[in-house]
Amino acid sequence: MRHVIIGGVAGGATAAARLRRVDETAEIILLEKGPYISYANCGLPYYIGGVIAKREKLLLQTPKSFGTRFRIDVRIESKVIAIHPEDKSLTIRRANGEEYKETYDKLLLSPGANPVKPPLEGINSEGIFTLRNVEDTDHIKAYIAEKQVKRAVVVGAGFIGLEMAENLHHAGVAVSVVEMGNQVMAPIDFSMAAYIHQHLTQKGTSLYLEEGVTHFQRTDSGITVFLKSGRTIPADMVLLSIGVRPATALAQQAGLKLGETGGIWVDKHLETSQKDIYAVGDAIEYPHPLTGKPWLNYLANPANRQGRIVADNMVFGNTVSYEGAIGTSIAKVFDMTVASTGLAAKRLKQLGMEYQSSVTHSSSHAGYYPDALPLTLKLTFHPKTGKLYGAQCVGYEGVDKRIDQIAGVIKHGGTVYDLTETEHTYAPPFSSAKDPIAIGGYVASNIISGAMPAISWRELVDEKDQVMMFDTRTAEEYSFGSIPGAVNVPLNELREHIAEIPMDKPVVLFCAIGLRGYLAQRILMGRGYRNVRNLIGGYKTYSTSVAPIAKPSTEVPSPQEAGEATKINVCGLQCPGPIMQVIEAMNSIAVGKRVTVTATDAGLARDASAWCDTTGNKLISKHEEKGRYTVVLEKGEPATKQN
Repeated sequence: MRHVIIGGVAGGATAAARLRRVDETAEIILLEKGPYISYANCGLPYYIGGVIAKREKLLLQTPKSFGTRFRIDVRIESKVIAIHPEDKSLTIRRANGEEYKETYDKLLLSPGANPVKPPLEGINSEGIFTLRNVEDTDHIKAYIAEKQVKRAVVVGAGFIGLEMAENLHHAGVAVSVVEMGNQVMAPIDFSMAAYIHQHLTQKGTSLYLEEGVTHFQRTDSGITVFLKSGRTIPADMVLLSIGVRPATALAQQAGLKLGETGGIWVDKHLETSQKDIYAVGDAIEYPHPLTGKPWLNYLANPANRQGRIVADNMVFGNTVSYEGAIGTSIAKVFDMTVASTGLAAKRLKQLGMEYQSSVTHSSSHAGYYPDALPLTLKLTFHPKTGKLYGAQCVGYEGVDKRIDQIAGVIKHGGTVYDLTETEHTYAPPFSSAKDPIAIGGYVASNIISGAMPAISWRELVDEKDQVMMFDTRTAEEYSFGSIPGAVNVPLNELREHIAEIPMDKPVVLFCAIGLRGYLAQRILMGRGYRNVRNLIGGYKTYSTSVAPIAKPSTEVPSPQEAGEATKINVCGLQCPGPIMQVIEAMNSIAVGKRVTVTATDAGLARDASAWCDTTGNKLISKHEEKGRYTVVLEKGEPATKQN
């Protein structure tokens, strides 16, 4: 049996190795148009940024080592230019231009995807790159060194775009990111992307949202990037990360069926419309397990799984079915991690599927153990059955393990109730007795049962002029900032102020993250209130989602400033602890003295400036590093009210 594989990365290489393991006698030919096989393409940005120091670490196998280990005929720089299903043959072109034919019994297509490069004026100028393979990486790395690049523009804010922004920053390059959409990372919801917006600007990245590039112009001083708004950005290099499209030219030429999304159509055994021709990886479309609709999934994990399945089907006949992928992904963006699985709310809305969502804010581990960092988790689910549709998580530690667990539940048709029943390893350095995914499950189940009627931040933006809003945080927290128009009635004083809350008008309650708002809601509902909703994710979600994109800030407290100040560490403390300690520390010092606050609450750092404006204090500086915010405050004379 002669198995021929087109494409030697991810799915193709995995299938080749599996074919040999299950059939020692088969003839296996692996054709790769480039000079490398089985390389770590997800690691390419990190080599450019110097995080991965040695280039050879990206090359998991050389053609020679792979061929020797698995007794495979590996042919690099061999481009297949035609498939002839009628006689089961291929036309192949070598690097020197010579062409020859090869035959197959079973054929596997793993051609991957091609980067999108729109026909814009100047797009082929020197210094404008795409990143897809090792050769691209070498060109970019050499250009940065040779031209001493100091300014770069990344066009497109998807996973690769943001990873490149971070790694160019590591390489000492000032980075601007341009994105046509209103957020980075299009697959996740806006409210979750807002945390990434905040983090990018804190790291000094210039972020241009809802901006398209119209053209490029090469000059003696570099490249000018022209935006649709009329603005221009000067750069020494440009990285295009606009997206990719499935590489289907060979399949089309061979008469293979393409699906409605433009990918190669395959059945449940990953066989194409032509018998004995299979396909895997970025080039195929396959029904999403939650929607039943075909979709394109450009992720390495499914490609490798498909490679294993297809090898068994090529050897043993079509015996193994592919279950499909729900889309589970993760990215590191500077110090922050963002991950998602399944269907986000925006996607469910597009599909017309009934859904509800929850947002919870927890810590990566027990708050009383040092270095607990914030973790925001969003769930989407069916509003009646609780069937899980998706999850998104943003934080600094522990993001991966939460999304991995939830992905397993979703793939097996689980519900939010399964999250509450999941057993977790627990010790203070690793989690809390109630893990963040359990808390997410409890909140979601309260929404479904009606125990917690909820309103989202977006709904509140639309309805805030028609509802009465009550901020149930302490007066000190309220002084740091609140939703305009909200009345402060602290939770512990609520029962004494019941008369101030009307029963005949819609009421929205909120606190910092949602818990005290829920407790206040239960008090009111227990006293006969019916039209009262709790703000999902609290003031933290609302304020982050509506905050404008800040200008980059690289302001760092000097050693002298930090040394002269009283120091307090409020990392990991539950609200209202951080703000209460800040106010107590400020009250204890004399005018002109300073307090250095170290916190894990981004809201405290963001709202400190407004609080200083209203209290007469002064914000000296603020700085973020690995999820910890250092804020230096100077005590001033009490602010006087103007008549």
